[in-house]
Formats: sequence, structure tokens, C-alpha cells
Amino acid sequence: MPTPLKPGEILRNRYKVRRIIGHGGMGSIYLADDLRLEGRQCALKEVEHDRSMPSELLRQARDQFLREATVLARLDHPNLPKVSDFFSLGGRDYLAMDFVPGEDLRTLLIEARKREAFLPETEVLAWASQLADALTYLHSQNPPIVHRDIKPSNLKLTPSGLLKLVDFGLVKILASDEMTITILQGRGTALYTPLEQYGGDVGHTDARSDVYAFGATLYHLLTNTPPLEARERFLHPDSLPSPRHLNSEISPRTERAILWAMSLHPDERPPDINAFRQALLGNWNPPSRPTYPLPPPSLGDVLTLAPERFMVWACVILLLFSLLVTMLH
Repeated sequence: MPTPLKPGEILRNRYKVRRIIGHGGMGSIYLADDLRLEGRQCALKEVEHDRSMPSELLRQARDQFLREATVLARLDHPNLPKVSDFFSLGGRDYLAMDFVPGEDLRTLLIEARKREAFLPETEVLAWASQLADALTYLHSQNPPIVHRDIKPSNLKLTPSGLLKLVDFGLVKILASDEMTITILQGRGTALYTPLEQYGGDVGHTDARSDVYAFGATLYHLLTNTPPLEARERFLHPDSLPSPRHLNSEISPRTERAILWAMSLHPDERPPDINAFRQALLGNWNPPSRPTYPLPPPSLGDVLTLAPERFMVWACVILLLFSLLVTMLH
């Protein structure tokens, strides 16, 4: 583990470190002030390469970082933090990107669990719609970009209700002739990692790997229960409890979509994010920037997401109407 930077340190006469806001196996993430743009804060992601590597491999790793940082700096999407700078200093590489305020979804999940409550399905699906937008954008790049580490703690909700996919730690550029390019070596977080990603960089991950992690993330958010690791499920088939078994308020449609996305074999999952989104949301299109907490769903949303609750309210309205008619007579 590299020695972290200290508060007050200034990098490149521009970035003044405030504090550490995250840790990783190859470095840390810092909150920093941009001294060139007064009042702007940014997140500095640090990467330190293994210096025990042969010099040629180390040079290739550094060149690879610069190539990929250049690709990330070109990305521009409201649900992704903007990478504004990248540089090398003292044997370490750095990405400077927007600092995203707000809580991550893991924190919101923990708070709901403490209240012995579930996150509302309509809220979770609204977040899912925004995440689908971000992943569709990444996967449509040329060459495609696969994130490979989707999980609740990498999804932040800003005070305005905008969801941001914040960590590019394992992002992978799928070059047509080389399937092994990645900013950091690693497999992602085991709970959300598909089987094909367990081998590290062996060239078998693609957009469907993000589909699996997307489904596993929704499973956790809606059930308050961590999904079983793919390896455990492979050894013990049918060991994954169904979402509705853990939370009966989840709609059958949502359950079917999540379990489809979490299929162990990539060929048995939705072929892309759009197919998963259609299975999950159908024609329901929540606002791209919902307020938090979300406003009550529309009649169409209620019919789509929870028909049993619609019937209850319909009966209540009919009863009230009957009482009104009786009083008028």
C-alpha cells in the first residue's frame, strides 16, 4: 500500500489535498482544491504501479494509463464525473475528476436496513434508469468501455437527485484486437462480480459483465440482502433466494429482470443494457433527474409496478364513492 499524501500537500502547483475520501489496493482517492479555479473541488484518484515489475512492463503500464486517461477525459455524460486532468508525479499516476457531493447508495441501503425498511422500488428503478443511461453511453463508445465494478458504493446520489457512477478503478477499454486493456488490475467486488471476471484480465469480459453487476446491485438495494457470490452459486445451484422471497413488495417484473441479468453464463443474460432496461422498466421512463425523495408515481407507474396496490386503492375509492352517494340520498 503506497504512503498516502498528507493534507495540505500541493501537486503540480494546482491541487491542494484536503483529505482522503477513499482507499484502493493501488492508491487512494483525495478531495482536493483546484487552486487554478477558485472554489472548485475535485477528486484525485491515485495509481501507484508495482515497482517490482520489470522496467519494460512498468513502462507499458504507464503508457497504458496515459492512453486510457485520454479516453476517459473525452467522456461527457451527466451521470459520469468529468475527468478534467491526468498526470504523473513521483512514480504515481493521477486522475483529476469532478468531486461528487451526496450519499452513495450503500449508505442509503444501510440507513434503510437500520429502519427495518426497504428502499422503495420506484426510487430504485429511477436510479436504475439513470445508471442504464450511463452504461449505454460507455458501451457505445468506440471502442466500447466496460466499467466492471458496478456496486452500491460506486453510485452516488447528488442533492438534486442526479445519480453518478463515480469510480473508474477497473474500467476496461475493449479494443478490437486486444481485450486486456484496463486501468487497474483486479476483478471487482466479489458480491457483484460475474464468473467470467474472476480470472482477471483474460479477455472474457464484455458489456454483459456490467449487466450482471447491475442486476446484482439492484438485488442488494431492493432486498437489503447481499447477493451470493457467483462462485458460490456455481458450486451450489439454486442457492440464490429470489428477490420477492426477501421482499414481497418487489414486482414480479422487476424480479424476473434481475434474475435474468444475474444468470451465471453470459449467453443467458440480456445481450446489452438496453435489453435489460426494457425488461426492467418497459415503457416507464422516470425523469432523468428526479428529486429526492421521488414524487408519488403516476397512475401508469402504479399499474406497471404494483397492480395489487392499485386494486387496493381502487376498492377504497369505490367505497368512498358509495358512501358519498348514500349521504346525498
